[in-house]
Amino acid sequence: MALPTLRIIGFILGIFLITLAVSMVIPMLTLLLFERTDDLNAFLWSSLITVLAGLALVAPGRPEHAHLRPRDMYMLTTASWIVVCCFAALPMVIIQDISYTDAFFETMSGITTTGSTVLVGLDHASPGLLMWRSLINWLGGIGFIGMAVAILPLLRVGGMRLFQTESSDWGEKVMPRSHMAAKYILLVYIGLTVLGFLSFWVAGMTPFDAVNHSMSSIATGGFSTSDASLANWTQPAVHWVAVLFMILGALPFTLYVATLRGNRKALIKDHQVRDFVAFLVAIWLAFGTWLWLNSEHAWLDAVRIVAVNVTSVATTTGYALGDYNQWGSFAVMVFFYLTFVGGCSGSTSGGLKIFRLQVAYVLLKANLQQLVHPRAVIKQQYNGHNLDDEIVRSILTFSFFFGITIGVIALGLALMGLDWMTAMSGAATAVANVGPGLGPIIGPAGNFSSLPDAAKWLLSLGMLLGRLEILTVLVLLTPAFWKH
Repeated sequence: MALPTLRIIGFILGIFLITLAVSMVIPMLTLLLFERTDDLNAFLWSSLITVLAGLALVAPGRPEHAHLRPRDMYMLTTASWIVVCCFAALPMVIIQDISYTDAFFETMSGITTTGSTVLVGLDHASPGLLMWRSLINWLGGIGFIGMAVAILPLLRVGGMRLFQTESSDWGEKVMPRSHMAAKYILLVYIGLTVLGFLSFWVAGMTPFDAVNHSMSSIATGGFSTSDASLANWTQPAVHWVAVLFMILGALPFTLYVATLRGNRKALIKDHQVRDFVAFLVAIWLAFGTWLWLNSEHAWLDAVRIVAVNVTSVATTTGYALGDYNQWGSFAVMVFFYLTFVGGCSGSTSGGLKIFRLQVAYVLLKANLQQLVHPRAVIKQQYNGHNLDDEIVRSILTFSFFFGITIGVIALGLALMGLDWMTAMSGAATAVANVGPGLGPIIGPAGNFSSLPDAAKWLLSLGMLLGRLEILTVLVLLTPAFWKH
């Protein structure tokens, strides 16, 4: 990779670090509001270190004649997530007095909007730290939306080129310039966050809890201000508000923009959105009825409890309402399968994404028809797009390596002495960016604090791979990438 290219990547990383340093002002103001100035120095020092590192990268200036090619975006995307995590972990090390391994794991979990945690005692933790966790959830969410909408289609990763029309044709369909599109998406993101804050507050949360849960809900990140997660609030309204905003965070943000720009049926007509919402409602009703028949809950309460937990796992948020590990082996298997679903493309959620499952169905249907009518020319379309060989190959490649990555990480965790359920569900929840795993150790009633350090680093890698759609990172390991 040429020196001017490295300089421009360093320049952009420097801007990211300066932005991160400025973001630390928000938890500082929170500490001043709560009169907890004992933790203020942690953010002051962390902000100073981060801004100095950012200025050091920005100081040489941006090369005049250097331009980023699509292949350079792989390096920038991966490097930005890692570098930001390295510096965002600093306040946690100072405030919680935890190892850098734990702080990095927590930060990677936050920025990738996974929601796995190693921290305990959240109910009595520093308000500045709680605000910082939710804020990095929120920043990671909008960061991934930008990447999923603007970068991944250009890089032709995992079939995301299906949605290149929404990201590149804004000149005719949504708005005149791409930077205006980014501005509108940010405004929608902020607007939904504000609406979530007001809704949680009216539903019964304190303003502090409401703003934290609003940020982590719309980012589908799942960081809570309580060890018990949403079970800490008994008001049904709080739970339904969480369900609503988890779903809103898992829908394509470009469609929100299109709706605001006059296309009122943009969300309703989209195949992803319709199938995703229908899938969730069907699972709520069926699984909720099963829980009602096998527990002492009233039917409405059973559906509400199921709706929170199913939506949390399916949208890869990571909230929990009770311990569904106690519901029996059938429920555990249901939640294990839900781990892989994910939300829509161009949203804050992780997982396989609904569109890949829909495309798989289209391909299966076409192949079955081809078996019956060998000489027929069968059209393969999804959401108005023709499924050419390149898109199909990209989706199959991503799906294959999604499964292989989970298998390899699970094998590595088992090698470290973890039981099979912890190893398998830990790998799946990391790569799918879900949050809690299964079993007594990392399930919804536990956390990841007792895992060995090597396991935390491996899971951090899994979170990064899953958030960046795997192929974006793996391409950096090929010799061809580093050749001119």
